[in-house]
Amino acid sequence: MATKKQDTSSRIADNKKAAYNYFFEERFEAGMVLEGWEVKSLREGKVQLTDGYVVIRDGELFVIGCQINPLKSASTHINPDSVRTKKLLLHKEQIRRLVGKVEQKGYTLVPLNLHWKAGKVKCEIALAKGKAEHDKRDTIKDREGKREVERAMKSRHR
Repeated sequence: MATKKQDTSSRIADNKKAAYNYFFEERFEAGMVLEGWEVKSLREGKVQLTDGYVVIRDGELFVIGCQINPLKSASTHINPDSVRTKKLLLHKEQIRRLVGKVEQKGYTLVPLNLHWKAGKVKCEIALAKGKAEHDKRDTIKDREGKREVERAMKSRHR
């Protein structure tokens, strides 16, 4: 079940390092189990996904390393843990398929972004294969080539 591109207004956070480090095979949209203070922090944009990864334990998906920083005005009766392991919600058949794929050599699950959908926080995850060093260099070369073309087009239109 591939996801469509979200509009930028519903985006909370992106994992920009993921596209540099991995090739994406498949994308999935999963719900997240969050506490109240985490949702409030997400509304303020106090989240970091770059060090996050997804693991499968006992047939359930969890995001580890996704840091949600608590607000200063967080409730006094809770102790917020910014790097708490967060559960992801997917259909059982999707999880079973992912388990089979992740067990293959070189595949992993990576969180790509967090976004709002119908008032709920969703996490887009991808089944990914790690890039070799020469693939990363190719990515940089392509990106710089596109920048040069854009600069040339921009200066030509002046």
